Amino acid sequence: LQIVAEDEGAELTDKSSRKSNTWVVSDTNLEEYVGKPIFTSDRLYEKDPLPHGIVMGLAWTSMGGAALYIETQAIRRGVDSDGKSKGGGMLKVTGQLGNVMEESTQIAYTVARAKLAEVNPSSSYFDNMDIHMHVPEGATPKDGPSAGITMTTAMLSLALDKPIRNDLAMTGEISLTGKVLPVGGIKEKIMAARRAGIKCIILPSGCKRDFEEMPDYLKEGLETHFAEEYETVFDVAFSSEQEN
Repeated sequence: LQIVAEDEGAELTDKSSRKSNTWVVSDTNLEEYVGKPIFTSDRLYEKDPLPHGIVMGLAWTSMGGAALYIETQAIRRGVDSDGKSKGGGMLKVTGQLGNVMEESTQIAYTVARAKLAEVNPSSSYFDNMDIHMHVPEGATPKDGPSAGITMTTAMLSLALDKPIRNDLAMTGEISLTGKVLPVGGIKEKIMAARRAGIKCIILPSGCKRDFEEMPDYLKEGLETHFAEEYETVFDVAFSSEQEN
């Protein structure tokens, strides 16, 4: 277009005028030719593994799929005059969550406590610590049950002192007994995961058909695990191969 404009004698601005007789398109000048990226990564953390207590979930929104971090932080409870902890552990949740997602946090908290008692019966972590769970982008309302397994894993990451790899993401509702229940928006969530550079994904077994019906270019190169029980999620997230 620049050449045609020059041949027609049209005036070009400094930005539009030809700077040389050849063009080299690279990462540094791509925006000059095609404009700003339409989609950007949802990543908040580049560190691998992630900080303790943080896991990437996948959500469906009105704009399509999105990566959704679940952040948890522990606060040691105060002690009384006898040196005993005041009360039992409690869970605080922020991030403008809807009623369904609020309920999911309570279920995830119970499942996390039960799982910790199973793998480390001597641990009193959840009795001694208050847990604050936050979902970033607090100005954006969020709802739905699909972050259940992500919340559970984030809390266990704290309690077990084990970080999660930063190229792992998951989605799935969790029941009080640890069942992983199917959720919607799988195609949009996989697209969001690919934008974020995710290489390993955990999905409910009930979503296997949705995944298999997706185009091959979305599935290619993804390490995908399907879970019926939280035990599978736990094994993938905390396997020795993924610990640093």
